Amino acid sequence: MTPTLRTQRLVLTPYIRSDEDDFVALFQDTEVSRWMGDGPGSEEEDRALFGRIFTKVYARNLFDVWAVRRDGVLAGHAEIKRTDEVRGYEIIYALAPSAWGSGLGTEIAEALIAHGFGTLGLTEIHATVAEPNRASLNLLERLGFVHVRDIAEDDGSTTRVLTLSKAS
Repeated sequence: MTPTLRTQRLVLTPYIRSDEDDFVALFQDTEVSRWMGDGPGSEEEDRALFGRIFTKVYARNLFDVWAVRRDGVLAGHAEIKRTDEVRGYEIIYALAPSAWGSGLGTEIAEALIAHGFGTLGLTEIHATVAEPNRASLNLLERLGFVHVRDIAEDDGSTTRVLTLSKAS
């Protein structure tokens, strides 16, 4: 079961059904979705994705996924999950543009790292970031992630794989 995580300014909680419209609004924001997965999807696809969080992810306890709240309002999304792409566990996070540049991304990443190394007992945590997403690349590098390889995408773009190893 996905636990609640707390940072100085944020609370990461499992989603509740009434988060659907805010989740869809976050994922429909092109400034956010351009960095997520395959980029912007339709509203119908995002609603289906939200539904799968309950019917698959939470129902089968597949991985941890959170609504990121600031002052009780949905401000972002976070996950830590096993993926074949990195042959390990990957952190994924997104913030609404209104929260960009305020250090909240760092708080989310630090909470995910602590959960991964602590609760999950991981020795490595990975992140995949689109090469042009300098803000996320800089944030992860400040936290100690190291660029380990690139993935050439079918559309000609490059995704960077970064890894953080647990200190002994």
